Amino acid sequence: MPAEIKYKRVLLKLSGESLGGASGSGLDISVLTRIAKQIKRLSEMGVSVGIVVGGGNIWRGAEAEAHGMDRVTADYAGMLATIINALALQDVLEREGVVVRTQSAIGVNQVAEPYIRRRALRHLEKGRVVIFAGGTGNPYMTTDTAAALRAIEINADVLLMSKNHVDGVYSADPHKHPGAKKFDRLTHMEAINLRLEVMDATALSLCLENKLPIIVFDLEAPESMEKAVTGEAIGTLVYSG
Repeated sequence: MPAEIKYKRVLLKLSGESLGGASGSGLDISVLTRIAKQIKRLSEMGVSVGIVVGGGNIWRGAEAEAHGMDRVTADYAGMLATIINALALQDVLEREGVVVRTQSAIGVNQVAEPYIRRRALRHLEKGRVVIFAGGTGNPYMTTDTAAALRAIEINADVLLMSKNHVDGVYSADPHKHPGAKKFDRLTHMEAINLRLEVMDATALSLCLENKLPIIVFDLEAPESMEKAVTGEAIGTLVYSG
């Protein structure tokens, strides 16, 4: 029997860059497969899993805007990038034997269900993994905000924020500042006041208001997701003070 599960329903946030492997761009099937195997293990443990994917491996709206593109148009293009990533992850999960549904916040009915909260909850109750694509469906909102929103909507016990090559929240970028302090635990308010890069301010405020804990962890650490859902100390826990 697996260790006792602390968090029975989770929302996993995957950045687009994490799906691109070492280059951070495009799609690395070996990385997708490794992630899918971890998600499959959570499902086998009886954990209810929702997923929000980013799109930065395909499209970065901020860069397009910096080159003169209309912000709203750039953001909608980014939403389409998240749908591409969601479909790729869906395919790899299905090849691993996981029953999965993709729901999109913008209309792409030929390839994904529309996002309907009650339908998503029903899928989760039946043991299906649900991938939430298209962000929130609104410009000016990041996929971090989408992750916080969907986590709250599906009554997730925790938001799992995966990071690339960073094993938690630090006082500064540990790759640029070797002396940066790692936080094992901190409150939502501390993260906001210290302006730590847990997630964007809107997303963090949503988690604060709804008392949603966040675990920030290194996606590449062995059995990281399993350790997170069983309450093992991993990464950084952001909690309500």
